[in-house]
Amino acid sequence: MIQSVLVANRGEIARRIFATCRRAGIGTVAVFSDADALSPHVAEADTAVRLPGNSPADTYLRGDLVIEAALLAGADAIHPGYGFLSENADFARAVHDAGLTWIGPPAPAIEMMGSKVESKKMMAAAGVPVLAELDPGAVTEADLPVLVKASAGGGGRGMRVVRELADLPEQLEGARREAQSAFGDPTVFCERYLETGRHIEVQVMADRQGTVWAVGERECSIQRRHQKVVEEAPSPLVEAVPGMRERLFEAARLAAKAIDYEGAGTVEFLADHKGDFYFLEMNTRLQVEHPVTECTTGLDLVELQLQVASGQALGAESPTVSGHSIEVRLYAEDPAQNWQPQSGPVHRLDLPGNAVEFDVLRTPGIRLDSGVVDGSTVGVHYDPMLAKVISFAPTRTQAATRLAAALSRAQIHGLRTNRDLLVNVLRHPAFLAGDTDTAFFDTHGLDVLARPLASADTERLSALAAALADAAHNRDVATVNTSLPSGWRNLASAPQSKTFTGTDGDIEIRYLLTRYGLKAEGFDDVALVSATARHVALDVAGLRRSFEVSRYGDDVFVDSALGPVSLHAAPRFTDPSAVVAEGSLLAPMPGSVIRLGAAAGDTVTAGQPIVWLEAMKMEHTIKAPASGVLTELSVTAGQQVDVGTVLAVVEAAQPEGVS
Repeated sequence: MIQSVLVANRGEIARRIFATCRRAGIGTVAVFSDADALSPHVAEADTAVRLPGNSPADTYLRGDLVIEAALLAGADAIHPGYGFLSENADFARAVHDAGLTWIGPPAPAIEMMGSKVESKKMMAAAGVPVLAELDPGAVTEADLPVLVKASAGGGGRGMRVVRELADLPEQLEGARREAQSAFGDPTVFCERYLETGRHIEVQVMADRQGTVWAVGERECSIQRRHQKVVEEAPSPLVEAVPGMRERLFEAARLAAKAIDYEGAGTVEFLADHKGDFYFLEMNTRLQVEHPVTECTTGLDLVELQLQVASGQALGAESPTVSGHSIEVRLYAEDPAQNWQPQSGPVHRLDLPGNAVEFDVLRTPGIRLDSGVVDGSTVGVHYDPMLAKVISFAPTRTQAATRLAAALSRAQIHGLRTNRDLLVNVLRHPAFLAGDTDTAFFDTHGLDVLARPLASADTERLSALAAALADAAHNRDVATVNTSLPSGWRNLASAPQSKTFTGTDGDIEIRYLLTRYGLKAEGFDDVALVSATARHVALDVAGLRRSFEVSRYGDDVFVDSALGPVSLHAAPRFTDPSAVVAEGSLLAPMPGSVIRLGAAAGDTVTAGQPIVWLEAMKMEHTIKAPASGVLTELSVTAGQQVDVGTVLAVVEAAQPEGVS
């Protein structure tokens, strides 16, 4: 039996595996990069071993160092989690050669599925429907649109949609760079792109005795940048098409048996609205979205992985499925700004009620699988996913409603996230009708789906609450006249004034606290009930409203039933040194400059790429805001930059006749 498990991973998945190990009485070992030294997964492990450096190539992708760490810590097994080395056949072999138990499929199975090109040929031979691979050098207009994919990849890295033949060379080059950076293999291929396909996958579990379970299907059609955002089980499409589930399960079992599979794996398909489907790939590991399968089957898939790796047999019959589960991925990113990843502190992440952490939901409720805790910092070296939030309920509508409510009332303080987008998706009529496909954001408008939950009126009301809470705080810390209201004057005086920056600009709050109550300009129907530094109660047009106010430096977060609001307390005086020149291109996030598209003195056009940044395993292009002259280029290739760094300055061209 396995006694101690090293998890060759980080963050949320490491914590998830540790949770099952603790319940089973199995010891835990963590590995960590320098950037992850204070990560929760390190603190929770029985033993932790440092991998010097920050980049994945120096740390989590160094299989030799990971195996050395396992031997040093006395672990007898290694679980790879997902990503990093999880689908690396050479690593799996090295684990076996070191005398350790590999909690994953056999190395040959990983190898056979490791190349998306070769795996499709094998699946076609096994009788599994496939989309034909296209040679990038032979793509024609008739093949468009096509999807460029990294052969060794996953998670949306090295993946590009090409609709114009002229764009293909540039997209191939970018995909190769991204694939090399993320997976160490620049090989890419093309396949026909189905604009409105449905992404359906089947969870399989197989033992050494030849039993293969199809453990239910999942639908993961709502994606951004070809990376899943919303996942659910069972699939609404499969539920609606008679006989589709049986065909899917048979294809998944054929795929697993064709490569003598063992352990947990996922067979992914692209389906159309009629229920026809095509093999995409097989992920020879645990999937990010595995919790929705756990909640609808009652299984702990990590526990089953441990049992299969120990040689135990599965039961003869696959488990039954009941209820509905939906998972959303909470990312530190700004969807409205082309999904721009964010980095910085997570002050607070708290869901209402009693959310279960890293455990199977057996009754209706909410589960949280997170790699961060209050006070964590999201850096630039790894994926910006903060957490997975999962609901379970008897019906799909109940699961969506419960999850949307939990997210909308969650206290998420610090980074900008995709929380509002997730709630808007869950409440969208098309989603509730099961009308989901991979073009969901294009069909329904990202600008609409990314709108804040809080209206402009709610933001103003929350700013008033923030101003009153700030006044209460000032009163609490006052050293004289502590019994008087903040800003009190013996004679009539000018109103108190506070300015906050919100979603659409500055919000100025002007108010007086008089013997007759609150007088706030523009809030004639608002009366103050009570105010402390953290809690403000207001009567608004006869309705009592409560606001929770949290302040971290100049950042203010106001949570209420009306919607979450993030504000920034504007300084009373502007620092001249903080003013940047007009036309400046600022780094939207910390990262590494990987390429330059122009030189100082060049004439550039609006939208022309000037700087390419690599951050959070993705490539980001910084473009000229207007046509003109690149008067300043402040960075060089290979340079690390912080958020807000001035990368370049473009002096816009003057219109003809203007001097």
